[in-house]
Amino acid sequence: MGFPVQRPRRLRTTPALRRLVAETDVRPRHLVLPMFVREGAAEPTPIASMPGVVQHTRDSLRKAAVEAVQRGVGGIMLFGVPATHDAVGSGATDPDGILNVALRDLRAELGDDTVLMSDLCLDEFTDHGHCGVLDDQGRVDNDATLEVYARMGVAQAEAGAHVVGPSGMMDGQIGVIREALDEAGHTDTGILAYTAKYTSAFYGPFRDAVESQLKGDRKTYQQDGANLRESLRELALDLEEGADMVMVKPGLPYLDVLRTVADTADVPVAAYQVSGEYAMIEAAAANGWLERERTILESLTSFRRAGADFVLTYWAAEAAEWL
Repeated sequence: MGFPVQRPRRLRTTPALRRLVAETDVRPRHLVLPMFVREGAAEPTPIASMPGVVQHTRDSLRKAAVEAVQRGVGGIMLFGVPATHDAVGSGATDPDGILNVALRDLRAELGDDTVLMSDLCLDEFTDHGHCGVLDDQGRVDNDATLEVYARMGVAQAEAGAHVVGPSGMMDGQIGVIREALDEAGHTDTGILAYTAKYTSAFYGPFRDAVESQLKGDRKTYQQDGANLRESLRELALDLEEGADMVMVKPGLPYLDVLRTVADTADVPVAAYQVSGEYAMIEAAAANGWLERERTILESLTSFRRAGADFVLTYWAAEAAEWL
C-alpha cells in the first residue's frame, strides 16, 4: 500500500488522548526523599555540589520532612552526618548518635504518616570512610562489619525506622540484620536491600553531603559496573536472606539492570537517582542547556518505565508538587 493505514500518531493528537493511553506514570507516592541531618548544626548548610540540597539541623529536618509528606511523597530516607568519626563508626550504634536521634524526631513528628527509612552503613561514621570496619591489614572485614550492622539495625528500629536500608554490600548482611531485628522483637521492621550497588563515579557529590573521610575506593565490596549476572546472584541471596524490598543504585547508568531485577524479583523494586545524576541535570539546567522540569520528570519516568516501584530522588518533594 502506498499510503499508511496504520497511523500511531492518531493516539498522540491531544493531551487527553496521550494521557489516556500512557503506559507509565509517576505519582508522589512513587518518590522517596533522601535527607541529610548534621550533628550540632545551627542552621541548614548548603551542599555546593548539590544545589538546592542541604545538611539539615534537627529542627529544619522536621519542618522539611513534614512539608514533603504533606506534598504526598512516599517516604523519607535519612542519612546522618556526625561531628566526629572513629575507626569503628561508633556513632552509628549510639542511641544518642545524630542518625538515631533524628529518627526519633521524625517518628515523633510524623508517626506512620510516611515510610521512615534509614541508611544502615558505616561510611558516614568511620574515620577512614569505608562501609565497614578494617582488619589489621587495612581491608574491610566482612564478618566483623556484620556484627556492627546487626547492632546498628536494632538501634535504628528502636529509634523509629519503619525500614532499614543496608547499603554496605557486605556478604550476608540481610540475613544477619533480619535475625538481629527479629531477636530484638522488631519483626515488623522492613529491610530495603541495596542489592545491586555499583562502584560508581556518580557518587561524588554524596561524599560532600556526608563529609566522607574515604581514602581509596570501594571496589572490593561494591559491584563492578561491567557486570549484570552478578546482580542477579546478589538478588537471589538477598531474597533468600529475607529482604522485603530491593534496590538498584545508581539509576540512569543502570536501567538495564533495573529492568532485569524488576523482571526477576517477587518483591518491590527501588531505584536510587544518585547525587551525580542530580548534579548533572542541575548544572545543565543552570546553564540553560536543558529544560529543568521536563528533564527531571523524564528521568523519573525512565525509572518507572524500567520497572521501579519507587524512586529515591533528591527532587522528590519538588516533583511531588508538580505532579
